[in-house]
Amino acid sequence: MLPTEAGSRGTSGTHQETLLFDVDRAKHDGCAQRLEAFAEQHRERLEELLRAYGPGSAPAAHGRYMLVGQPESLIICEQMETAPFLLRSRWKRELEDVLLNDLEFAWGPRTRLGR
Repeated sequence: MLPTEAGSRGTSGTHQETLLFDVDRAKHDGCAQRLEAFAEQHRERLEELLRAYGPGSAPAAHGRYMLVGQPESLIICEQMETAPFLLRSRWKRELEDVLLNDLEFAWGPRTRLGR
């Protein structure tokens, strides 16, 4: 199961707005196709992310990794891989760093910007 298919949607609205509405128009137009390709390419990694850190996992039971399992986690992981500096700069303006730091640690991207 992918992060977009599971989890509570209680925290989603603000994160999706921050991620989607700050993207330039040309990039936003291909968003659905880009996310589909990303999900297919990283399916196993996304499933492992959800198993290890998603709802019902030991880390989640302690109140951490709350973005794992949220629909926007797919968008965030895709942006961590393709535009980590842009993601981090947008995030710092709008949201708590700990949310991105936790997901960044769980995903294990090539470039860690929060630590």
